[in-house]
Amino acid sequence: MNYTENYRGIKLDIQSIELNLSKSVHESIRNMIDKLERCAGTINFADVYLKTEENANTGDKYVKVRLGIPGPDVFAEETGEYWESTLKRVTEKLEKQLRKANDR
Repeated sequence: MNYTENYRGIKLDIQSIELNLSKSVHESIRNMIDKLERCAGTINFADVYLKTEENANTGDKYVKVRLGIPGPDVFAEETGEYWESTLKRVTEKLEKQLRKANDR
């Protein structure tokens, strides 16, 4: 499933391989963008890629996020058992990168 929306002026592109995502996952992604926007100031786009992986040791949910911000883009990925907790860990990784970029 590919899904694109203009979320508060940010091009949000969600790609999920052979998955139908629930409304709560979409809401978790929007909440992630809200939180990251407070750190980044400006986010031009967010590419979110979700898939399930069979035979994964750490969980079967796989999330990758790339944020288009002024300057170099930031990227993070994570695997886990549940979408929401995996998205939370990806958000924490991206926040760390955004804070580091702002300190330069």
